[in-house]
Amino acid sequence: MDTVVIASTEQDAAAVEAVKSHHAEMAGALQALARRVASAADAETALAARDDLVRWAERDLVPHALAEEKAMYPPAHRDDRARLLIDAMLAEHQLILSLVEGLKKAASQVEAAAEARALAVTFESHLAKENEQVLPLLASSPEVSVAAALAGMHELLGGHDDHVGHRHGHGNGPDHGHGHSHGPEEAAADAATGNGGCGGACSCGETDGAELPELDARTVPHAIRHATIFGALDAVRTGSGMVLVAPHDPLPLLKQLEGRAPGAFAVDYLERGPEAWRLRFTRVA
Repeated sequence: MDTVVIASTEQDAAAVEAVKSHHAEMAGALQALARRVASAADAETALAARDDLVRWAERDLVPHALAEEKAMYPPAHRDDRARLLIDAMLAEHQLILSLVEGLKKAASQVEAAAEARALAVTFESHLAKENEQVLPLLASSPEVSVAAALAGMHELLGGHDDHVGHRHGHGNGPDHGHGHSHGPEEAAADAATGNGGCGGACSCGETDGAELPELDARTVPHAIRHATIFGALDAVRTGSGMVLVAPHDPLPLLKQLEGRAPGAFAVDYLERGPEAWRLRFTRVA
């Protein structure tokens, strides 16, 4: 659900949108990492993917939760309308921490996949309550400055320059002999001219991304769609990738991606509409 937040000041409105955008990036990253665990070809690969998810959770998710408890929850808890909700949110933080610990101890692919899925579902539900209940309540209160409360809180607004896929990347990178792989700007130009890419009829011997995790952006609310996709791409390892399903040709997204991570991804069009556009993103740097 895409909730419109009415804030008491312009600064608070901007702060709320920054938090919601960061939430979307985190949700995208968590979904991508959890899918990697579940779709692994063997137990060894699954446990390596589990380790990536645990590292991300300890670096991003847990500090984010602690920052919320310090910055967002106290002023909300002082409001009688939100006291019980915040108590429940604090309990959910403990549940999230226990799921991370359970993921650490998972000894098999099935167990790791179950813990990862539980963590993703719990976090998604948690973020929905923050976006749709906690943030609107804080932003609408003239007695609370959301912008001041979040000042300097990088764990809430995003402050990591490195990415899971790049930081913890393994392997020697993708097959550079695949002649129709392009960077985001080249892919955008190809789309405009009708050149390049697979166009859904790839003859390169690959399987149109069938073995890669897939993110269907058509189900993501428009306001947080790009942030969710960027979060998922941040979780891609060097030499690996993901398939994006979009409701239209994502030329603005490709331009943003090149500005955000120049040269980091090769992009192949696997399908060009009319109902869906499918693109394979492969991290090359």
